[in-house]
Amino acid sequence: MNVAWPYANGPRHIGHVAGFGVPSDVYARYERMKGNDVLMVSGTDEHGTPILVEAEKEGLTAQELANRYNRVIAKDLCDLGLSYDLFTRTTTGNHEHVVQEMFKQCLENGYIYKGTQQVAISPSTGRTLPDRYIEGECPICHAEGARGDQCDACGNELDPDELINPVSKINGETPRFEQTEHYFLDLPALAEANKAWLETRKGWRTNVINFSLGLFKEVKPRAITRDIDWGIPVPVKGWIDNPNKKLYVWFDAVIGYLSASIEWARRQGDPEKWREWWNDPSCPAYYFMGKDNITFHSQIWPSEMLAYNGKGSKGGETGPMGPLNLPEQVVASEFMTMEGKKFSSSRGIVIYVKDILARYPVDAVRYYISVAGPESSDSDFTWAEFVRHNNEELASSWGNLVNRVANLINKNFGEIPPLDEDSMTNEDRGLLEESSAAFDVVGSSIETHHQKHALSEAMRVVGDINKYISATEPWKIKDDQARLGTVLHVAAQAVSDANHLLAPFLPHSAQKVWEALGGTGTFSPLPELKEVEDLDKPGFTYPIITGDYELGVNVHPWKSEAIEVGAMVPKPAPIFAKIPTEAVEEELARFDEALAARRAAEAERLAAEKAKLAAE
Repeated sequence: MNVAWPYANGPRHIGHVAGFGVPSDVYARYERMKGNDVLMVSGTDEHGTPILVEAEKEGLTAQELANRYNRVIAKDLCDLGLSYDLFTRTTTGNHEHVVQEMFKQCLENGYIYKGTQQVAISPSTGRTLPDRYIEGECPICHAEGARGDQCDACGNELDPDELINPVSKINGETPRFEQTEHYFLDLPALAEANKAWLETRKGWRTNVINFSLGLFKEVKPRAITRDIDWGIPVPVKGWIDNPNKKLYVWFDAVIGYLSASIEWARRQGDPEKWREWWNDPSCPAYYFMGKDNITFHSQIWPSEMLAYNGKGSKGGETGPMGPLNLPEQVVASEFMTMEGKKFSSSRGIVIYVKDILARYPVDAVRYYISVAGPESSDSDFTWAEFVRHNNEELASSWGNLVNRVANLINKNFGEIPPLDEDSMTNEDRGLLEESSAAFDVVGSSIETHHQKHALSEAMRVVGDINKYISATEPWKIKDDQARLGTVLHVAAQAVSDANHLLAPFLPHSAQKVWEALGGTGTFSPLPELKEVEDLDKPGFTYPIITGDYELGVNVHPWKSEAIEVGAMVPKPAPIFAKIPTEAVEEELARFDEALAARRAAEAERLAAEKAKLAAE
């Protein structure tokens, strides 16, 4: 499982993790419960001009800035409970080596060649400007605000020098364009093989496959180097020691999936173990991201692998890393907005992961992302809906059910009572059959990446358990201990089943529910943040997210597990708390204040930049 690499120029916000984070973790946890081996990797993407720009603003080196946000992002994703086998970074010695190996084999096979390109240069710094940092009028539809890589208004791909009246988003200056030498990935020579592979894909979300196939209406070579002093050296004589020529960040970042897998294997003490996932054609690879990254995962990365494998129109030999598996599925989510506005850290329209987790329970956040996220269409994060879903569904429906059942058992028996077959009714059997059958229904939806439907089916079971409790009224059963025990045993078994169904979505509270019903040991393992030293650069340390997830040890199976008769059931504590409704207005006010402050600071910065340019 390969999860999009968050860019290390700032902390990540809820819109990011709604696209790549929680959906990938739900799928990984489900597959582990099914008994499948899972390798879930990612890391922080740390090269490219935006890192340099942000570092310069803050008076830091690019590496210092990357170090800071690598730690911030890793902690946020770990706190969110994302169960990576390895979350690493792209400034490791291992990643550099793997990227250069990919480049050299693609070059040898003829899919990388040298040419020239018009590049945008900042007159004040002499630095290359990223395409996305240049805005102007679209030459096709004439919409304002088109970027140097694409016009959002008409959807056409662009080059920065095509824009009418282009300006730098960094400081408002007009870029100059220079012809410089670069290496290009020959996408046209790989297009036929890439498209043929895409046409064999089954079960992809309609928006993803349609967009991916549409990329092949017109295919142009793409430069994979940049005039920049921050990035991976180009492994070619005359270029390798050039401090101002580096591989382009989009070329190296997608290779991170492979390099992270190799790093994971090396850290396991079995350096070749990664091949089980990358060289075995029967091992499916799933990629999770937001829709703005589809291009890189259905065209760019597959083209790089095809080039490495020697499978384009020019043929070629497969490199020493062996034939690399192309994606089984590209699972891309749409965009999440915030209170009707597009998330934008630069514009202050943002809810950072660390901030929301500091004020609200992590599973309340995961639940809202899962039930209201942008799975197949854009969705809107609103504080009112966040509070409503938590209060009505998690606290009132699920949390109260667990507490109700646990409290009745604690009060009447102190332990899980036995099931008296003679006192069972059709209602009892029907509930147990329903909760057991739900594993196939919910599991099928997760497997086909319809997680909203999966969660709604799990919560439907919760609703039916609540109806069962109301119908059987165990608090009124006074003189028939066998019948009371049966009702509470059935209720506890159904709650346990529901907890298994919800565990991929709500791993933190799943542990609490397990313990509330007398369970011991780990039910739902969580990741850990671990400080490590780089495998190839002594003294270079960084945090990784990792964890142990083993079925039968700390992962429970995806099926109904019989609850243990006689297990002690303690007096329960609340699993979920309601969020005061006043929190909605408080959060909206907090957002407005932060937005005003950020806009004022940005206006002041731009004014200072313009004054500096005028003085020069």
